[in-house]
Amino acid sequence: MNNVLSLKGKFDHIANRSRPGSPKLPLNTKVSAQKISSLINDLEKMKDYWGKIKLISDTLISAYYIKIAAKSNRIAGFFSWKGVPNDKVVGAKFGEDSKGKDRHIITYKVNEKDLKQSINNAKVVQKILEEEFDGEIDFKIFNNESEINKLDFKSYKIAKTMFKKIIVDAWYVEKFDVEEVDQKDFEKANTKIVTLYDTGIDTQELLKKIGISVTDDRILGDGRTIALNEEEIKLLVNKAPYLTAMQADDLSHYSPTDFEVKDVSKKMTIQLPSNEPIVGVIDTPFDESVYFSDWVEATNIIGKDIKLSSKDYDHGTAIDSIIVDGPSLNPNLDDGCGRFRVKHFGIASSGRTNSFKVTKRIEEIIDKNPEIKVWNLSLGSENEINKNFISAEGAALDRLQTEHNIIFIVSATNKSSDDSDEKKIGAPADSINSLVVGAVDKNRHQTSYARKGGVLSFFIKPDISYFGGDRGDYLKVYKSDGEYETSGTSYAAAWITRKMAYLIEVIGLSREVAKALIIDSAYGWKNLPKNHNYIGTGIVPRDIKDILATPNDEIRFIVQGASDKWNTYNYNLPIPVDKDNKYPFFARGTLCYFSKCIRAQGVDYTNTELDLYLGRINDKGRIDSINENHQSDLSDSHIREEDARSNFRKWDTVKHINQTLNPSARPKKVYKNPMWGISVKSKDRLGHNNRKNIPFGIVVTLKEMNGENRIDDFIQQLSLRGWIVSKIDIQERVNVYNQAEEEIEWE
Repeated sequence: MNNVLSLKGKFDHIANRSRPGSPKLPLNTKVSAQKISSLINDLEKMKDYWGKIKLISDTLISAYYIKIAAKSNRIAGFFSWKGVPNDKVVGAKFGEDSKGKDRHIITYKVNEKDLKQSINNAKVVQKILEEEFDGEIDFKIFNNESEINKLDFKSYKIAKTMFKKIIVDAWYVEKFDVEEVDQKDFEKANTKIVTLYDTGIDTQELLKKIGISVTDDRILGDGRTIALNEEEIKLLVNKAPYLTAMQADDLSHYSPTDFEVKDVSKKMTIQLPSNEPIVGVIDTPFDESVYFSDWVEATNIIGKDIKLSSKDYDHGTAIDSIIVDGPSLNPNLDDGCGRFRVKHFGIASSGRTNSFKVTKRIEEIIDKNPEIKVWNLSLGSENEINKNFISAEGAALDRLQTEHNIIFIVSATNKSSDDSDEKKIGAPADSINSLVVGAVDKNRHQTSYARKGGVLSFFIKPDISYFGGDRGDYLKVYKSDGEYETSGTSYAAAWITRKMAYLIEVIGLSREVAKALIIDSAYGWKNLPKNHNYIGTGIVPRDIKDILATPNDEIRFIVQGASDKWNTYNYNLPIPVDKDNKYPFFARGTLCYFSKCIRAQGVDYTNTELDLYLGRINDKGRIDSINENHQSDLSDSHIREEDARSNFRKWDTVKHINQTLNPSARPKKVYKNPMWGISVKSKDRLGHNNRKNIPFGIVVTLKEMNGENRIDDFIQQLSLRGWIVSKIDIQERVNVYNQAEEEIEWE
């Protein structure tokens, strides 16, 4: 077996020197004066509508695009007075067009002068089309600069660039309108958690103007998500229906569905804890009478007005039994990670729980316990996630992870036997930054209780799966009155929590690298499973050694860095060659990072895109990426946004690229530059400098085509090239951890 290698070297950074070209219409398209007139009429209506509203000074206008629009296809001429329109986006969602296809509906916060200027510019463009182009311009004339340069733009009092931007905007936008909610929207969802658009006005001050008074304890950390009662919702709908960006149910069943359990009554014992790593668990309360109670520091923060029964302690106690002592209860699942101590917070009973309170409590717990880096959260909602926005709970987890350098391991929630196979996962399993865990049975098949994932149409959730037990082959856990056999995604998540804590706390890896290693181990050399909406990218190996070591014909290495500019790269990887001076390797790579997110952006939730390129340096000085990704070589107009999201996971915080293990494959030729390169290219969705200093972790695996072990050659060449190389030896890392945790007694 070959140990995983840790590589430390210098990443260079370069800004994107290319600049957007002149606006162009897509092939075979045209824009008419009539279409411009229609958009002008829409904006005139918006002007009249908002002219009657005094609650906020700006306007909230939604653009209905004809498709899922890439950043480069979004409006650039309308709403561009004093600032680019993209900076004025306050919401985004998917809606269906007339053919039932998804398209963007993006909401902009626009001031009155900007709106008037947009109307005036559009009227000039309409006039030009009528006077110069007989009421219509097609892509051939529009994209021909010599034709456009014939126009006397000074006489029309409009810049050529603005003219072109308005024309292109008119092609991509079907109409402008205002998004309003009514009482039916709330009744349908039994809604009490509301997120307001960012109007630039303090939430409490804004609500006070319409007669709603909310205290700080009813506002989540994003500042715009609030808990409202029915009377307050009526006031909001009647007085300001345009303020609501999204709404969600506030009463959720927040413990997993009960499955058949069997008491196998067995007494257990355990030694006292010493210096084992500590994991945070947020769940139902912990029963301190169980045999491993010395390993758990429990705090119950459920309100004193709630009476708890013995059943309320079962789930939290069972989760801790896996994290603390899972291999003793399930010897066949011994993962080689040892035992863990737990800092446990009981925040919910086994019945229906106020999800706003759950979210608020999680925020408070994380703020007060900065020393804990790995958190398990196996509570989940029975309600399905929304296709257009992340849940308040999921968004809170994402924000906490970017602010506190932590990671949540979250269960993918369970369905009952009465539920449809199509039942979607529940909050907070839609958290994008979290590692969300599904479950498989002993035969590696999806379980009978698996719920369907997929978040905001293209994010893969669950991320991975692990054994969670199922009919005929249950997991063993320990509850208040002894050992039980049970099943659920909660217990699969508990096992993955152990692996994550081991990689971070004992081996000493960053959360980005640890997450990448786990997801990469689930993928292996396979493509994305067909049932990935149920089991994620694959099944994580049982033994931690199978993550931290490879067969002799493979080389696996990890690198970490931080994206600081458009391109963060190293073109100095000396991949070994064979006797014919060719590269005899298949390759795969996995990238993980944690993105800042804005819930109010709806389907455009993650702020930052990091894209992974890995491969040979060709004779043009560019990376021939192993997955033939050309997003950064071409403008977005050449790759449809839907395809970029589907094929290259654009905007996803996990990227995996791989070559297929083809028995007939031949070694690759060596270019003039014999090196390979790694490049991480960044995009900032909103232009707020969110691409600055984003840590990332990359795992690369090479498989020798002829079964040879070339790791020593690789290490030697790396050292000659200035890389610092260290083997991740498990026993050595355990010894270092134990020495670091020893208490020194001073005489």
